[in-house]
Amino acid sequence: MSKQRKIIHVDMDCFYAAIEIRDNPSLNDKPVAVGGASNSRGVLCTCNYEARKYGVHSAMPSSQAVRLCPDLIILPVNFEKYRAASKAIQQILKNYTDLVEPLSLDEAYLDVSESSIHSGSATRIAQAIRNEIFEKENLIASAGISFNKLLAKIASDWNKPNGQYVITPENVNDFMISLPVKKLFGVGKVTAEKLKEKNILNCGDIQQYSQSDMVRLFGNYGKQIYLMAHGIDDRPVSTEHIRKSLSVEETFSTDISPDNMTNTVFDDMFLELNKRLGKLKNLSKNDIQTLSVKIKYADFTATTIQSSNATFSSQSFMQLFKTRVSGEKKNIRLIGLGVSFNTSTKTQQSRQLTFNFNDPNPVVD
Repeated sequence: MSKQRKIIHVDMDCFYAAIEIRDNPSLNDKPVAVGGASNSRGVLCTCNYEARKYGVHSAMPSSQAVRLCPDLIILPVNFEKYRAASKAIQQILKNYTDLVEPLSLDEAYLDVSESSIHSGSATRIAQAIRNEIFEKENLIASAGISFNKLLAKIASDWNKPNGQYVITPENVNDFMISLPVKKLFGVGKVTAEKLKEKNILNCGDIQQYSQSDMVRLFGNYGKQIYLMAHGIDDRPVSTEHIRKSLSVEETFSTDISPDNMTNTVFDDMFLELNKRLGKLKNLSKNDIQTLSVKIKYADFTATTIQSSNATFSSQSFMQLFKTRVSGEKKNIRLIGLGVSFNTSTKTQQSRQLTFNFNDPNPVVD
């Protein structure tokens, strides 16, 4: 029997906003957000908890955020500053283990199974990491501790901000029974609604079904839902980052009718996407598994259509777009073009809980 892992998920609280407040103490106790300006169709990247009291949240249009919170201070994005802080935090994490898997600038997994620090206690290591981040960077982190990555990530969100939570093998069943399905990886609004139609609201409801039942109801992703609902995840912490997707987006200065969307828009965006693809070291067009088009309408509702059997071309993206907006009357605010990669042959050792996009038909979400 393999040794049980000790996994920590470290997640910085309100990372971009926290950095701005740290560097400008006059912003303390004020509602602060980072993102685009409210008078230029901007969108928020993040906001602090003072702003969240008013219902403000990330990915919200800046103009809407200001209506909810008139005193909201919106600062421009400064990725150079955030990358520097992230690099410093990564160095702190590596003081505790060499097995660190960054997920983004503000979160990472650590495998401390073999660590002798704090007598090998993952809970005490997580607390020490959070203390060191605060002492050295004056930033606050939360942490989740468990025996796999899925549970550690869920746990890190449980006592935010500035807290940590442990899910042990002994309490995992009780914990998962009441966990809402929306907390599971990849379960967005559309999937959650499909589950709700089956009266599946939490993981305990999913556990009433067999794995074959879930596959029958939800396709290949049904297997992943079943495993997650039981707290099962065998992915190792991987120090090798393999990019899984690439995308570009454009927000229009004025909303555009679907009928007036021109090929030029897709040609220009495709050229940028192709340019970014060319800069990737270990991936090429041959590794592309799916194409996707994201559409955000003037009323801020959004939809995505994907296909795994289309060639990588501007025309393919345009055709996906036309398929999705056929008969749609709402004007469009934003278009995004994206690709996901088949990385299974490059990193079989870092198995991922991912959607299966092998269906020959486009998937609309």
